Amino acid sequence: MPSILNDRSIIRAPIFVVLGAVQVVLIASITLLVVPLPAIQREMGLGRPDLALLTSAYGLSFSGLLLLGGRLADLHGHRRLFVAGMAVFGAASALSAVAPGFAALLLGRFAQGAGAALAAPAALALARSMVPDPARLPRVLAVWGTLSVTGATAGSLLSGVVVALASWRWAFALPVVVPVLAVAAVRRLPADTPRRAARLDVAGAVLATAGMVALSYGLLHGTPVPAAAGGLLLAAFVAVEARTAAPLLPLAFLASPARAAALLAILVTAAASATHMFFLILWFQQVRGMSPLLTSAAFAPYLLVFAMGPVSGRLTGRFGARAVTACGLLLGAAAMALFSLIEADTPYTGVVLAGLLLFPVASGLAFSGATVAALDGVPRRQAGLGGGLLNTAMEAGPTVGLATLAAVAAAVTGPRQDPAAITEGYAAALAVAALVFTLTAALVGVARSPGKRLA
Repeated sequence: MPSILNDRSIIRAPIFVVLGAVQVVLIASITLLVVPLPAIQREMGLGRPDLALLTSAYGLSFSGLLLLGGRLADLHGHRRLFVAGMAVFGAASALSAVAPGFAALLLGRFAQGAGAALAAPAALALARSMVPDPARLPRVLAVWGTLSVTGATAGSLLSGVVVALASWRWAFALPVVVPVLAVAAVRRLPADTPRRAARLDVAGAVLATAGMVALSYGLLHGTPVPAAAGGLLLAAFVAVEARTAAPLLPLAFLASPARAAALLAILVTAAASATHMFFLILWFQQVRGMSPLLTSAAFAPYLLVFAMGPVSGRLTGRFGARAVTACGLLLGAAAMALFSLIEADTPYTGVVLAGLLLFPVASGLAFSGATVAALDGVPRRQAGLGGGLLNTAMEAGPTVGLATLAAVAAAVTGPRQDPAAITEGYAAALAVAALVFTLTAALVGVARSPGKRLA
């Protein structure tokens, strides 16, 4: 592969573009089911519990296996794990597209998430390996940081178009193309260097996976027993990692206050991204009576996020990751505050449109700056671990955010189900999101940098 001389050539390099497309598709696959759910429900005759499980299946396996996927990539080779993950993701997408019933579709969604968990950390590690100059790496990582919010936006927008123009099955058939292109592209990269044999932390892997799945399931479905069990399993995971010689997640990895604050910023931004879209989609359709296609069109301002990669990269290089992250979080707080002003008869033009124009800028800055800060000082031999932890924060955010803010909305709405009461609940939850953004920005502002460059 020709040497890459600067960050612009990296961004334009075909392999980097393909890796970025993979990240976009893996995140887009989370939101691809948001709009088509009613069509799937009608065709398969599903009840509400089935829909809830189907909605959460991808995220459960994705978030639960990310740390293991990152560790496996570091031990057995980033290219090898990327190819394996893409193969699983592609096969599972094809299965979901032709699923004859609920059981096959649910299996396909779980398998999609497992493939994504193997591929996502390895994709970031491969993208990072294409940057030989550490001084240029932060700008490239800043561009990478915007890909997740780009994927979430693309998934929501495209799902509405797919439902309006064709069968919901195309939402699963279209992503099959990306793994094929990705596997062909990465074969141009040098073969994985043989790695020193190392023992896999099996106990840590089991505890982390089971803990994340149980906690996520409990929060998403409002069932306290699985959530409590997940919390206990994760506590046991921390205890095991503190004692084992070759931990899945070295606790020293989280010792940097700047890295911890950056991961929190990613979690909070991901939580707000998913939750406010969930509330607004319901508000558009249930309160304002908009069609699925018109609902997708209402989020067209989020296409601004596609321009945020280069912009965030330049700003991060000039002002630093911490300043860009804090700025993005504060703009996110402003966007949530605008959304919290909605009433049952609020028109689209006004506070809603203003928030929809502001949030893609805010999330692009927050994700970009936090990605750079979270990976600052991470050695290349732990690139998979860094990618796994980064994506874990991104995947855990929507679960925690939706569970928490949905509870706020339900408490405010109470037994009333009229449009005014429903809107009051959504508005209260979005006001809480604005407060959380503000507090997180303050934490990022005071967190000290580890003082080490990526190597």
